[in-house]
Amino acid sequence: MTGNKDKGGTIGALAGARALPPLMIVLYHFSEGHHYTGVLWFDRIAARGYLWVEFFFALSGFILTYAYGHRLKDLLQWRGYRDFLRARLIRLYPLHLFMLLFILGMVITLRALAAAGGYVSIYDLPWHQDVSPKGFVLSLFLVQAWGTMDRLTWNGLSWFVSVEFALCLLFPALLYLSNGRPWRGAALIAAGVAGLLALLANSTHGLDITFDYGVLRGLSVFVIGMGMAVLFRAVKDQRIPEWTHSLIQALLILLLVYAVTRTGWAHTGNDIYTVLPLLALIFALAFDKGFLARALNMRVPQVMGEWSYAIYLGQTTWLMTLRFLKQRVWPPADTMVLGIPFGDWMWWMEPLGLVIVCTIWGALLARWVEFPAAAWLRQRLGRRLDPPSIPTPS
Repeated sequence: MTGNKDKGGTIGALAGARALPPLMIVLYHFSEGHHYTGVLWFDRIAARGYLWVEFFFALSGFILTYAYGHRLKDLLQWRGYRDFLRARLIRLYPLHLFMLLFILGMVITLRALAAAGGYVSIYDLPWHQDVSPKGFVLSLFLVQAWGTMDRLTWNGLSWFVSVEFALCLLFPALLYLSNGRPWRGAALIAAGVAGLLALLANSTHGLDITFDYGVLRGLSVFVIGMGMAVLFRAVKDQRIPEWTHSLIQALLILLLVYAVTRTGWAHTGNDIYTVLPLLALIFALAFDKGFLARALNMRVPQVMGEWSYAIYLGQTTWLMTLRFLKQRVWPPADTMVLGIPFGDWMWWMEPLGLVIVCTIWGALLARWVEFPAAAWLRQRLGRRLDPPSIPTPS
């Protein structure tokens, strides 16, 4: 998986680093929807799952800058800009469209079952996300997270795709700002951190910002990733001992563990303490050296990294299915099963099963929808300005 870095080849450690974030986001959405377990170490990890979206946005900014940094002239011309956007939409849109239509099928089916059974569908409960015609149309055009809705809509996870599309529209201008000496990279990082702090100062739920100011959230982290790519380009040829890379990676992991366990509950201004070491790991792994980079180059994280976009975007299917099962199929939580209340069994069985099922579903979506659709479109439209090294979900 490791290519020629001088020509923008894949950085194996960053490709493998995509494996964990979607699973952490799955655990977060389960815990938020079904309450927390009371087991502090697990709850604090799960409660910060939404911050792994920051990892995705920063990774996207890093990889796009790394791959396209030498092609700025092309991107600043209309034909190059058009080809770039086409390439990114080929990457992002087919699976998004499939999941949007799949959720439409779920809404129709579960509402029909509810009508036949004389109960209220999960899609018509007050707390459920929007499934209106307006949200559907906005989702088709990838503008549902541009402040156009007052809540998440249809496949709620697709707010990320909407923001990513906005960032792609802005990318050539941002790349122009990053072009030049390394100080521009440092300036982009500083601007991105300032943006995150400004969002935190005006937020009542930390960085869990999606349909309303998601573009500003994504932009702040995206430019941090771009800035790190600029700095990486300036120092990547330096001869740094392997043990130094391992030490830096170990220190960042310790900082991340400290932030998760010692800075209080999630959804506060303290989110910044988790985000900073999380993003710094991208820079540390970009050299493809050190113990963590070596581990991420192994086959399992590499393959799961290829599925990451599909795992992320497909999880709504099973989050909704689980809500339906709890509503209509599962027995009451106090039902005794082998001497233990059913609800106690499910505290651990449900999230474990959800992670496994979402992984399998993501693998199927990647193999039978995402990859074939992208290949079919590239065959007909070409892949100019679409380096094969660009990893999902960048």
